[in-house]
Amino acid sequence: MAESWVNSAEGLGSDLHLELGAVGGGSRRAVLMRALREAIRGGRLAPGTRLPPYRSLAADLGLARNTVADAYAELVAEGWLTARQGSGTRVAQRAAPAVPAPRPRTPARDSRPAYDLVQGRPDPAAFPRGAWLASARRALTAAPHDAFGPGDPRGRAELRQALAEYLARVRGVRADAGRIVLCSGAAHALRLLARVVGGTWAVEAYGLPFHRALLADEGVRTVPVGVDEDGARVGELAGPGTVLLTPAHQFPTGGPLHPERRAAVVDWARATGGLVLEDDYDGEFRYDRQPVGAVQGLDPEHVVLIGSVSKSLSPTLRIGWLVLPERLMDGVVEAKGEREQWSSATEQLTLADFVESGAYDRHVRRMRQRHRRRRDRLVEVLAERAPHVRVTGIAAGLHAVLELPPGTERAVVKAAAWQGLAVEGLSDYRHPDSGSGGGGPGGGERDGLVVGYSTPAEHAYAGALDALCRALPPA
Repeated sequence: MAESWVNSAEGLGSDLHLELGAVGGGSRRAVLMRALREAIRGGRLAPGTRLPPYRSLAADLGLARNTVADAYAELVAEGWLTARQGSGTRVAQRAAPAVPAPRPRTPARDSRPAYDLVQGRPDPAAFPRGAWLASARRALTAAPHDAFGPGDPRGRAELRQALAEYLARVRGVRADAGRIVLCSGAAHALRLLARVVGGTWAVEAYGLPFHRALLADEGVRTVPVGVDEDGARVGELAGPGTVLLTPAHQFPTGGPLHPERRAAVVDWARATGGLVLEDDYDGEFRYDRQPVGAVQGLDPEHVVLIGSVSKSLSPTLRIGWLVLPERLMDGVVEAKGEREQWSSATEQLTLADFVESGAYDRHVRRMRQRHRRRRDRLVEVLAERAPHVRVTGIAAGLHAVLELPPGTERAVVKAAAWQGLAVEGLSDYRHPDSGSGGGGPGGGERDGLVVGYSTPAEHAYAGALDALCRALPPA
């Protein structure tokens, strides 16, 4: 007849988690012994583990006390258990299951490079935690109650006012707080503008592929404008339209927009009713002179300024801004939605205090000195070890372009990877429609490396430069 105690809920030893029904049939004593052996073999009952008194285990399992006592005695005789007066019944030390030798495994290669010179990321260790925390405390203490309710799609008024004053002082921007809309960064700004402005945009022949893909997703077609040492060749613009530029420090080639071209693009916008989108991604970081003012200051009704703290503080803050002509305000606010859903109100308030207290200026000055030292070190190392490789562009920003001999870029990027170094080629940034000409005479296709000297931690920078030099082609 079936042993009903095996299949019932009472067939579990609650203290030992013995599943008697899983070890086959036979007498009750035999089943219990097999379950105890399996628990010891499998390591669930480790050597030295004290077993419950046979009376308790018998009650838990619904067995006769003699059945459990006999099972214990037999396992003691077999060497699985030990029984000593005053110490109870325990798992024997010699009954520990043999640990199989680890199976040989081929170690997985770490996909992360040993060194990173990819552009666009400030060293996260440089974030001013103490000063930011102090601003956060002050901002939260002074925050009005409405800061914790549904947000204004334009962003917190405190930050918009702080930015209006800061941008006027540092970047020569002409706007009050009512012409500023906060967003979550440059990418978000471009999405909003694409939805409001639409159409076809002229863009620099070298720029971020991510931005071009983003615009394409929003239905905006982009056409390349040539780039040379004086920035974008804005004389190629014809008819009304929209142009996206990086005038302070062309990304990634590194030249500023020449003063004559700055004036020319504003004249074009005025004459045609066009719109200039100024991506001021690293305008504060100029090392050879005072930063040049924003183009927006020349004509606020025809130029949109796009900015963020992704390069100066951290991209994780997700705070950017648009300084807009009056004609675009309603459309951008409507495109953003009825409520702020992109950027934290408390972080906006913290940044407002950070700017107003002067902490932002102090941080930017420190980072300007640090980035300048990094760039100077890059130039010095190349002069010593690879004098045939030229650093192009102005002394500004968080990256530099190294000019390479024609036809060598792909090989150098591959050689860098063999050295454990992540770095990007200049061709990765070329507009696909610019073709082999890169936008025409003076702005043709170039071989080069885009080196992000702000990215490595301080202790890793020397090693990154060493790996870079090993990857460069010989003279």
